[in-house]
Amino acid sequence: MHPAEALFDALLLLSMVVLAWQGVHARNMFRAVVSFMMFGLLTAVAWVRLEAPDIALAEAALGAGLTGALLLATLGRLKPERRGARLQRAAKLSMLPWLALGLAGTMTLLAVTLALPAPGLGERVLSAMPEAGVDSPVTAVLLNFRAWDTLLEIAVMLLAVIAIWSLGQDVLASTSRLPAPSLPALVRLLFPLLVLSTFYLLWRGGHGPGGAFPAGALLAAGLVLALLAGARVPERMTGAPLRCALAAGLLAFIIIAVGVMAEGGVFFAYPPRHAPMLIAIVEIAAGLSIGVMLTALFLGGEPTDTQGGST
Repeated sequence: MHPAEALFDALLLLSMVVLAWQGVHARNMFRAVVSFMMFGLLTAVAWVRLEAPDIALAEAALGAGLTGALLLATLGRLKPERRGARLQRAAKLSMLPWLALGLAGTMTLLAVTLALPAPGLGERVLSAMPEAGVDSPVTAVLLNFRAWDTLLEIAVMLLAVIAIWSLGQDVLASTSRLPAPSLPALVRLLFPLLVLSTFYLLWRGGHGPGGAFPAGALLAAGLVLALLAGARVPERMTGAPLRCALAAGLLAFIIIAVGVMAEGGVFFAYPPRHAPMLIAIVEIAAGLSIGVMLTALFLGGEPTDTQGGST
């Protein structure tokens, strides 16, 4: 490794540790949220350094974008926190056992990881790539070799949306606007670029870094940014259309898996000659569905046709 790269990695690691500590121990809640968002951005840079751009894109959109927006919106509805110095010291002392436990768990996980045989399942994945239907090993693993796991991940996200919406919160009450006069103009400029980037990542996922999860996270970041700028879900998209968009990824997975089995195959075993087309359908449906589900989690309640406004 070049000395400049080693120095950059050391500074990156040190900055992440400082921001993580500041996010936990900052006296000001706003400072803690900003530290968390900056930590998410540096984590994305770290994934790029580890040659995992797929995870870096998702981390930037979720860790620094969507989660940061949720924290800022929550912070805007909290009352100012007033704690004495004694309570602050007590809170810091109460964190020491958890920090010790976290350090011990990290060291244990590191020891187990170093003891694992190399190179893991990488050789098996590469040997099965001719039958995967895509050129990207990441996409092949997510949507072919372990499609069951991806199906369950999308199902869990959908269940989370159903659980949050069942609380009956009003979407207008749970969506905040950021006090920035220039934000609507910025959203009008950025939103088309984010949508275009979403479809590019969906197309790119078949043969390179990209795919459904980074694309869905980027789409959700654009939609949440539009909501923070004062946009509202249009009436024609509420009700059944919105629910269909939420369930599209899960339904596409199940329909294709059952269809393959009905043709004499095995559940989730794509025929090699049809695998590229089937995976593309699943990836597009899952990417759009993930974007809508993440946005629905931010809304905090199902939008109704009485809210008015437009996106």
